[in-house]
Amino acid sequence: MNQPTAAEPPGQARPRSRTVGTAVFAVIAVIVIGTASFFSIRSASGGTDVRGNMSLIAPAAAGGGWDTFQRELQQTLRTNGIVNNVQVVNVPGAGGTIGIGVLAQQPEANNLMVGGSGHITAQVQFGTPSRIQDVTPVAKVLEEYDIIAVPADSPFESMDDVTEAWTQDAGSLAWTGGGSFDQLVMTDIALELGVPVSETTYIPSDGGGEAIQALLNGTADITAGGFADIYPQVESGRLRVLGVVAEERLSGSPEIEAIPTLTEQGLDVTITNWRVLFAPPSASDEDVEELREIVAEAVETPEWQETVERNYWREAPLEGEELDQYVQSETDRITTLFEEMGR
Repeated sequence: MNQPTAAEPPGQARPRSRTVGTAVFAVIAVIVIGTASFFSIRSASGGTDVRGNMSLIAPAAAGGGWDTFQRELQQTLRTNGIVNNVQVVNVPGAGGTIGIGVLAQQPEANNLMVGGSGHITAQVQFGTPSRIQDVTPVAKVLEEYDIIAVPADSPFESMDDVTEAWTQDAGSLAWTGGGSFDQLVMTDIALELGVPVSETTYIPSDGGGEAIQALLNGTADITAGGFADIYPQVESGRLRVLGVVAEERLSGSPEIEAIPTLTEQGLDVTITNWRVLFAPPSASDEDVEELREIVAEAVETPEWQETVERNYWREAPLEGEELDQYVQSETDRITTLFEEMGR
């Protein structure tokens, strides 16, 4: 998950240099998107409508989950001729919230930003001025799931083993994860078990790879981590999976389908890392409907279906009023979890 690059307690005044730097970056990002759109318009035969030209905003640096999603979507749109000219524009910073600010300023509807729980995590944790409520939800596309894993030689062979040890001594297990979302998963499990969150041990890591190393070198005992990051290590025999944080078992290989959910193991924890596409607030109802049709066409293609399988994603379509309610309920839930974490 894409994570904030610096920690500031909510409500604490930001240094002026950071405020100015953030503003300058946002202005530059707007110029970059505007320039890219200009050249696309000049070279496009389809004009300036959303099917003629589109910018896909990845609110993070290249290589992360949001960037991967947008580049996979770009390839799908290009391969199937759904959009004439489509480009990915990276707008990193502040846990993705600079990307929100940039999208909110776009005057044209042909800009789609991918967002999700990571944005809400950032805006709650750091009190950022740009919020997910500033932009227009178009369509929820998919969800990514965390799995709970331990080193292959760990004495913990099931979530029951973890529960027994953790409830006896809240600080006895050293958890790790690739970012704030993974810590939210740990917090949710702790609350479900009645483990005092303030007494838990959590070792933050800069991405899934670092979290895996913390497990393998003995720094950490257990992780809640993204499926795509952790599961290949399970397949290689280096890690053991104890459960998946999902409402139901995932489809896939027999090995994946055999992974029990936490719910099956008596833990009502189903928080997911979701992916929603957002348009600028300037988009009209007609624009939003056209964008939804574009997304619907893309996700039905064989190329996208292969992408979903390759990245261990799960389709979870949602739009309209139900999507608005979903984003608000997730905002409320993540806010509550951060309050429990003492943030």
